Amino acid sequence: MDSYCKKTPRRPAAATIFSLALAAILLSACKPEQGDQPADVVRLATFNMAMGLPEEGQLTSALQQGQHPPLQSVAEIIQRVRPDVLVLNEFDYDPGIDAAALLNAHYLNVGQNGQEPIDYPFHFRSGVNTGIDSGLDLDGNGALGEPQDAWGFGTFPGQFGTLVLSRFPIDAAESRTFQQFRWANLPGAQRPVNPDGSPYYPDEIWSQLRLASKSYWDLQLEVEGGALHLLTFHPTPPVFDGPEDRNGLRNSDEIRFWAEYLSPATADYIVDDQGHAGGLEADKRFVIAGDFNSDPFDGDSVNGAVQQLLDHPRINSACQPESEGGRQASQQQAGLNVSHKGNPALDTSDFNDEFTGNLRLDYLLPSLDLNVVGCGVFWPVTGEPGSEAIYVSDHRMVWLDIAW
Repeated sequence: MDSYCKKTPRRPAAATIFSLALAAILLSACKPEQGDQPADVVRLATFNMAMGLPEEGQLTSALQQGQHPPLQSVAEIIQRVRPDVLVLNEFDYDPGIDAAALLNAHYLNVGQNGQEPIDYPFHFRSGVNTGIDSGLDLDGNGALGEPQDAWGFGTFPGQFGTLVLSRFPIDAAESRTFQQFRWANLPGAQRPVNPDGSPYYPDEIWSQLRLASKSYWDLQLEVEGGALHLLTFHPTPPVFDGPEDRNGLRNSDEIRFWAEYLSPATADYIVDDQGHAGGLEADKRFVIAGDFNSDPFDGDSVNGAVQQLLDHPRINSACQPESEGGRQASQQQAGLNVSHKGNPALDTSDFNDEFTGNLRLDYLLPSLDLNVVGCGVFWPVTGEPGSEAIYVSDHRMVWLDIAW
């Protein structure tokens, strides 16, 4: 087994003999790049590809030219892991182009570094809050129109956006977005306060603030005769603020939004961008995917932030994606990694080892009624196939296999 290919979940008590046998088969031939999982296994993946480029139009130009080395590395990773459904974070949103068609035609349909081409006939993308000027002085410095005054930090609209690629149709009529949901409307919202106890955001600003730094999407996938809800988001990192911890508190509440959404009996206050109220019904199958910017043990996020989902009664978080590459990086880079409490094999990001260290930030969290048969982090150790491509991003691709 390749060292980056992990791992079977701790099976629920109700596991069938068939599902156990299937898990064993997957482990015996589990190289992600082969794409040889059984036909009834669906692989989902999430990847922060770090292509939120500094200037508007740069990603569009790279998609059009077809010879952009970072995008070629991204495509190689996708071709090695071969997910059926893929969330790409930090993929700038440009409404003037068909980004998915360009990515397919110029990169994914072309074999990269000896890999087999791959194609995704379906996709979803939409506007995000990053870079959209709020018209308000959100940081209170007396100046308007700065990147920190956008609903989500960004130098232009759509920066750090998201693209979802899928082999399966996406039912747009049954999908929902929550880009405009207001932070103050979340019960028990953690309103930031100054050291003197006064609110960081004045009432007139607090009442207008949007919760999502990018957006929330509930996409209904039509998977082999059944529906699967892909719940995806990319909350703000819990840093780049002051003693009021406005980004840390926002990150925690952005994560809590999905926890609230999974409690439909009390979620009538959640109203989507189309004006429909309520959460996700109890009988719906789902996977929550994305870069959550929160580690369970280390980093700067609010204590217990990601545990709001890891410990949720509707979520099965038993399968913890691992890699030997993450373990190797932590040992070789040392620095702050030495003092981290979390298991380095679970890390999904590779940051400055003096100030941050490597963290587990990227997740795929399935509902309890899904039969999980494997999961992993694509982080090959030095010298293994794909080990050069991963440096395109400071994050690593995470994947999850479910028997459909």
